Amino acid sequence: MVSPFRLELPAGSLLFAEGDPPTSAFLIERGEVEISTGEGDSRRVLGVLGPGSLLGEMAVIDDSPRTASARALADCVLTPIDRMQFGERLQNADPVVRALLLSQVARYRSALAQFGGTAAAMGAQVNPLAGNASPAAALDKIRLENELREALDRHQLEVRLQPILDLAIGRIHGFEALTRWTHPERGPVSPADFIALAEETSLILPVGEYVLGEVCLALRRFVDRGDDDPPFIALNVSGRQLADAGFHTRVLERLAALHLDPALLKIEITESLVLDYERVADFIRRCHAAGMRVALDDFGTGYSNLGHVYRLAFDTIKLDQGFVRQLDDPRCLAVVRAVASMAADLGCDLVAEGVEKEEQLVQLGNLGYRFAQGYLIGKPLSVNEALRIR
Repeated sequence: MVSPFRLELPAGSLLFAEGDPPTSAFLIERGEVEISTGEGDSRRVLGVLGPGSLLGEMAVIDDSPRTASARALADCVLTPIDRMQFGERLQNADPVVRALLLSQVARYRSALAQFGGTAAAMGAQVNPLAGNASPAAALDKIRLENELREALDRHQLEVRLQPILDLAIGRIHGFEALTRWTHPERGPVSPADFIALAEETSLILPVGEYVLGEVCLALRRFVDRGDDDPPFIALNVSGRQLADAGFHTRVLERLAALHLDPALLKIEITESLVLDYERVADFIRRCHAAGMRVALDDFGTGYSNLGHVYRLAFDTIKLDQGFVRQLDDPRCLAVVRAVASMAADLGCDLVAEGVEKEEQLVQLGNLGYRFAQGYLIGKPLSVNEALRIR
């Protein structure tokens, strides 16, 4: 059975033949694969690879025909790794690492040409297809990347909504969309793992489009409920999405297709992405022209810079949860108070993230924070659950 994400290869089947074009590499999940060169009496076995081994990657890396054949010795399950996945990671690698890798491939080609099919005694030394030298963590990352592609294809990612409370009226004012993934075998996968993995490659773009679509459908359900003032949903965007010239247009097209007011969608940009002032400023201008608001997320984290606030016309500032957790520290409290004063002067809404205790909520309200988000307000909910709480 063949799928874009998993290949089942019966015993005796040929995976690829010497001279074939390098369409993809493969990670062996189950079974054994024999690597050989030549035909008939001149055939030489170079090695046998088992679970956890990577094969076929060298031809993909240097875009050369296969220099050996691969045949299943037992029923096998393999994870294909396409050229794009290799190409993106190689392109983004440290230049020195990239040069060393390409040099190693060249040495392999030279050795194979010199020793040819009589080099069976050299075994894995001649055969870089044996993935035993590859770090297990790197192979698991490749495996997880393919599983994430499959999860997208099968609509297995879930968008959950975390409530945002309006302290002035004691009512849920909106939600932040959070993406969750429960893997059928691994169980729940941490967003810190799979979102970071997606951001390493262009995979973050289809993930972002998927989440955008789910958020728009959720907004449509809130509107259809008949509220006079339906809640907004905040959507986090990645750096690659911001760099995509067509992203803003696609957002508006999605909203228009479902007859949604753009004001119901708030875009959240993390502080680490706003260093490209010109691009972000242009994006914010286009959002405002369409009626969408934009929030600065995780304010006060590693890239904190007041230039982000006065140079970019954010509608909302979201105070990072690290400050909320340390409100009992007088110095931290002074910073939180100063942020509230600054936001008021700039005309920005303020959202305090990570609120987990009642005393934190009261203290933030006294400091002038209008909105709060965190486990005290509510954990991330399914869309059906969110529809029931307002």
